[in-house]
Amino acid sequence: MSQIPYDRVKLARDSKRPTGQDYIKNIFKNFIEFHGDRRYADDKAIMGGIAWLDGSPVTVIAIEKGHTSNERVERNFGAPHPEGYRKALRLMKQAEKFGRPIICFIDTSGAYCGIGAEERGQGQAIAENLMEMSTLCVPVLSILIGEGGSGGALALAVADRVWMLKNAVYSVISPEGCASILWKDSSKADVAAESLKLTAEDAKSLGVVDRILAEDDIGKKEYFERIHSLLIDEVNSLSKDPELLQKRYDRFRRIGMVKVEQII
Repeated sequence: MSQIPYDRVKLARDSKRPTGQDYIKNIFKNFIEFHGDRRYADDKAIMGGIAWLDGSPVTVIAIEKGHTSNERVERNFGAPHPEGYRKALRLMKQAEKFGRPIICFIDTSGAYCGIGAEERGQGQAIAENLMEMSTLCVPVLSILIGEGGSGGALALAVADRVWMLKNAVYSVISPEGCASILWKDSSKADVAAESLKLTAEDAKSLGVVDRILAEDDIGKKEYFERIHSLLIDEVNSLSKDPELLQKRYDRFRRIGMVKVEQII
């Protein structure tokens, strides 16, 4: 695979790439989807519910883009509304109540920025997720499977472990958006992608993600079996950790720390 950052962006956006529902279908058993935020509506850009992982119940939440044009329109191209984030939070709090680990699959260019979403409290919904996820008393594991754009992705990524596929991207803004702001020219997206440090290797070196997942066999049976096995091991390990909350807090406090040599 090419190491050019903007090539990674293109790969992360590929419509043939497995989406959240593909992971749910191939990794978990007996998935039961829940709907609605109990306030406004059911956002199809986020799907979530209860499933079984190695004989134990877990809560699974995924940002879903869809594959075909019709599916992508139905799923709002994976750009969640505030009711989607509220649905996700409702499922997380339910998982905490019943002691179920939480597994999130993230693939979004960002939260939907339409007028209606802003009127219904998009920023507040994301902020509440960030705050509440930081204090959940059950294991939380998030995987970036495609695009990880801005607060829309972070709203499901305040986790004990954050994994990232080799060709996924994670950034505060899209390369096109960054180029439009800095140079008033979206055609410089490739330059912006280089500066944003959005590749899996960049995120790992900065401590933003904990593990990079190979994807040479992505979409194949063996690929999903490997992810399944890794999830079982990680969830079991996290479930036995008595210092889960403190370690989650420390994990995010460490991000961005720079060691400064004292100059004499």
